Amino acid sequence: MSAPAAPPGIERVLFSEEQIRERICEIGESIAERYRGRDLKLIGVLKGSIFFLTALAQRIDIPIKVDLLGISSFGARKGAPGVVRIAKDLDDTIEGEDVLLIEDIVDTGLTTRYLLQTLAGRGPNSLAICTLLDRTCRRIVQVPVEFRCFEIDERFVVGFGLDYRQLYRNLPYLAVMKPD
Repeated sequence: MSAPAAPPGIERVLFSEEQIRERICEIGESIAERYRGRDLKLIGVLKGSIFFLTALAQRIDIPIKVDLLGISSFGARKGAPGVVRIAKDLDDTIEGEDVLLIEDIVDTGLTTRYLLQTLAGRGPNSLAICTLLDRTCRRIVQVPVEFRCFEIDERFVVGFGLDYRQLYRNLPYLAVMKPD
């Protein structure tokens, strides 16, 4: 059976389903080793991180808790950083817990820095970042990414939770969009 044709707008597959699965297994093992014997809470950033969070949580062989945080940004023109606010807050406290913030992509670092500052003010025991994709070439502010699956360049990427106008999140791979 041949692979299904790529959806319209997709230039090429960047990371296959198998590559993603293998890398998530490696990261899950590293996280389990780092946090073994401690209470770990994964906090996923909606909506993009849901696919990654789910796959990653299944590969961490220590007890974990999961919570979700929704953010929105506004007031910026397309492609420029805007004002970030929390649209959906955590359901539970993180005081005294080891927290791993799960991101789909860390880009400029501005949103991630805002989230780190906000969460740090809530008294966690520790706070670290795990991201599916790290785009360091666009970093404006440095943020400490502890765990990353893949580093990517400037290209616009969709799939495995990342979207273009709410489409393509359900692709089981990561793909590069065709240029406009």
